[in-house]
Amino acid sequence: MKKFIILPLLAASIMVQAQTIDLSGQWQFAVDRNNQLTPTSTFGDVITLPGSMVTADKGDPVTIDTRWTSSIYDSSFYYNPEMEKFRTKENIAFPFFLTPKTHYVGTAWYRKTVMVPKSWKGGEVTLFMERPHIETVLYVNGQEVGTNSSLSVAHQYEISKNLKYGAENEIAVRVYNGIENVCVGQDSHSVTDQTQGNWNGIVGKIALYQGSPINKIRVYPNAGEAKAKIIINEQESIVTLPRPVQYWDEYNPHLYTYNVEYKGQKIPVTFGVREVAAEGRNIVLNGHTIYLRGTVENCCFPLTGYAPTDVETWERIIKKCKLYGLNHMRFHSYCPPEAAFVAADKLGFYLQVEGPSWPNHGVKLKRGQKIDQYLLDECKRIVDSYGSHPSFLFLAAGNEPAGNWTAWGADFVRTMKEYDPTRLYCVASVGGGWAWDEASEYHVKGGGRGLAWKDAEPQSQDDYTADILHPRNFKSSEGATENTEPIVAHEQGQWCAYPDFREIEKYTGAYKARNFEVFVDLARNNGLLTMADKFLEASSRLQHLAYKYETERNLRTAEYAGFQYLGLNDYSGQGTALVGPLNVFWDEKSWQSLSGTWKFSVAGESTKEHSWEKEIESNKAAEKWRMFCSDVVPLARFPKFVYTQSDTLRVPIELYNATGKALEGFRGVYNITEANGDPIQRGSTADTVFMPGKNICPNNIVVPLARFKAPAKYTLRAEVTDLNDNRHFNEWDFWVYPDKVEMPEAKDILETDTLDDNAIETLRKGGKVLLLAGGKVTFGKDVRHTYLPVFWNTSWFKMRPPHTTGAYIDNEHPIFRHFPSDNWQNLNWWELVNNTQVINLAEFPQTYMPPVQPIDTWHVSRRLAMVVEANVLGGKLLMTTFDLTTDLDRRKVARQMKKAILDYMESSEFQPSVDIEAETLHNLFVKQAPAVDMYTNGSPDELKPAIVR
Repeated sequence: MKKFIILPLLAASIMVQAQTIDLSGQWQFAVDRNNQLTPTSTFGDVITLPGSMVTADKGDPVTIDTRWTSSIYDSSFYYNPEMEKFRTKENIAFPFFLTPKTHYVGTAWYRKTVMVPKSWKGGEVTLFMERPHIETVLYVNGQEVGTNSSLSVAHQYEISKNLKYGAENEIAVRVYNGIENVCVGQDSHSVTDQTQGNWNGIVGKIALYQGSPINKIRVYPNAGEAKAKIIINEQESIVTLPRPVQYWDEYNPHLYTYNVEYKGQKIPVTFGVREVAAEGRNIVLNGHTIYLRGTVENCCFPLTGYAPTDVETWERIIKKCKLYGLNHMRFHSYCPPEAAFVAADKLGFYLQVEGPSWPNHGVKLKRGQKIDQYLLDECKRIVDSYGSHPSFLFLAAGNEPAGNWTAWGADFVRTMKEYDPTRLYCVASVGGGWAWDEASEYHVKGGGRGLAWKDAEPQSQDDYTADILHPRNFKSSEGATENTEPIVAHEQGQWCAYPDFREIEKYTGAYKARNFEVFVDLARNNGLLTMADKFLEASSRLQHLAYKYETERNLRTAEYAGFQYLGLNDYSGQGTALVGPLNVFWDEKSWQSLSGTWKFSVAGESTKEHSWEKEIESNKAAEKWRMFCSDVVPLARFPKFVYTQSDTLRVPIELYNATGKALEGFRGVYNITEANGDPIQRGSTADTVFMPGKNICPNNIVVPLARFKAPAKYTLRAEVTDLNDNRHFNEWDFWVYPDKVEMPEAKDILETDTLDDNAIETLRKGGKVLLLAGGKVTFGKDVRHTYLPVFWNTSWFKMRPPHTTGAYIDNEHPIFRHFPSDNWQNLNWWELVNNTQVINLAEFPQTYMPPVQPIDTWHVSRRLAMVVEANVLGGKLLMTTFDLTTDLDRRKVARQMKKAILDYMESSEFQPSVDIEAETLHNLFVKQAPAVDMYTNGSPDELKPAIVR
């Protein structure tokens, strides 16, 4: 059992509000490329602060030779002839991250003249700069005052001895944004261009104030005695709390505020009272087990390139997270500004902050590098500045380290726990291949994530218990045979969707989505741009499905402490990772919007306008997500999702109750409806009390399916509701197929698996040919299609399969008259499409769109198919790569698809819209597509061998 921690909070800015001179506005500015300027040199330019050189259009134009602060694992952009148009000075665009207006790494100067009142003489005066980037050297009236290199907290300087009172003073700040001195690693989200970006400037509050620098505020409440000890720097004060003392949590974010006397000033200190502990495999807050439902915040803010410093923006982000059922956020290898803590405190939201380092790319821990001491010191500064915020529950040193990191981490956790015992500490957030570290009080670790649908049909009855009890590389110095500590799922999800090209117009600030424009160009060149809306919706629906079933699997796992998505919103770097149901701006994507128009221009072309029509309202998106991601979630353990009429639906229903309290007067209700909404069956239980926790069983559904129409899709909806109509619901699609299918005689159809002489002759005579080409196609063999979509993206992972994000299905095509289907690859398609070959349609007319169209990675945008129909040599051909021959007595979906195809081919509706040459058809069986090379020397951490001590 881990010892409990009491939590304090400061919700006021460190910068004292009284007697303040605001320094925001115009400053003199100069770029110092060769480090030749001094604080008294002539500065020939001006800049507005707070801001950066990028937001002010200062620095160098971005070119093909720009040296980025980041790893570029897919260097094919620099060699691919297709990308040549985007490598020119006039049309530079990078596919792997956003393109800033300018770029500069080096030294820049910022200088301002300020009048300091005569009345300030005799006391301390502090210059407060909330978030410079990165290193500052301060000069006042030409005299050097000091230096600072924190990436996480304010740079503060006491300057009273350097000032002239009742007169004007020159304040000059030398800012350097190279990373070699802080040594955090080029892909750390605190500095990298992958997160947009490594900027030079000063943002947030910039001011002079009367008083000494306040670098530390700690609050130690004692709920039993109704008192709190408040420490400001090294001064202690005791305040009395009103009884009964209220604890802070997500349901009751109660805050106390006291004005504390410090060196003659009244300092407002706001804090909350909470106790957090690791007890066995659970995280306990204020005596109740909590389960984390989180997302990773990656410091992607394209309008500026840096994290916002205003509370309002963070409130918007956190409210959106809560709207989607989350209660937690992890900050990947960076610490947010204080505004994020203030917003989280107010709204009741749990934060995991990290030191500003990904010590793997270029740096390693405990190898004698600067990062060892810098990272420890920085984490202490983080705790000093923000540690009194009750939302600040967790601290990790950083992300996925290399080197002798477990030994370094043991010292880190011990040191930090002694330094401030008011939160839980983790050495680092790591993937599944990383070593097990015994020092962490809780673990953020991969391994227990994903869906086990690669080679087995989808179901929803498994969980991650084995990964919790025996994590990968698990070792214990105490000789335990099982893990007994809390684990939170590391970067869960990462399921991709197709780009939303309408998002381009949102990039009105410092960074442009030229990567999206590259993808538009690729889609247009391959005749796919007209399919963009359909691809976006079809892939997004599959993405949502994957997140749903992975989330539910986590919630089913009895002692899993929670998860952290990667992420609820997209990540615009590392190859462009479109992993979120929300875009990078935390907005719903356009497939969830109403009708409208969108515009874009690419490669110097004139702006084009496209229109679309949708019926989905964006305010329904969060409601759909909360069905499976909330503090109360009904869960169904489906052994499978595809049945026949002779089956009996046997589905245990259970409840995830993370409220920390019993739900009284609730009953379990279930409904089964047809696809059109018509009710089929309903059931309920008596009123009962649902206790807090997991695996609570309110119902067990047993329904014979003999009277269900087939083939058809049905929906099971499970609810828990009380007498006041407070309800929590979830739903799952399932399918019922006939026990037997009478295949058409199809005497006029030649069924073959080979394009042989017989097939050619049949076509020449005007006949019909059904070509079952699964496993025989070579032109398309390089594209791997599985049921589940691309992970993260194919650029970052060097074309690691799968290469597709589901399939668009033209379900209005007559081929589906006897095969119920959505317009996307829903669960009933698993049997047909998982690990199924695709057909490359590069030699088909670009106007032809097949009825089943796999959606290729947006980095290549090949036009693909699993079903094609064409007029060939005077005859009619339908070709598919589905396996429609093996075990049809067992494979009910394939059996029904074959009947649907034969029925269609026998009907008058079989009128292919495209003519192709026999040679084109022949090439599908003998030709191979050019290799897609990534020209990559290195590999992302996730592709390296297991990292051990």
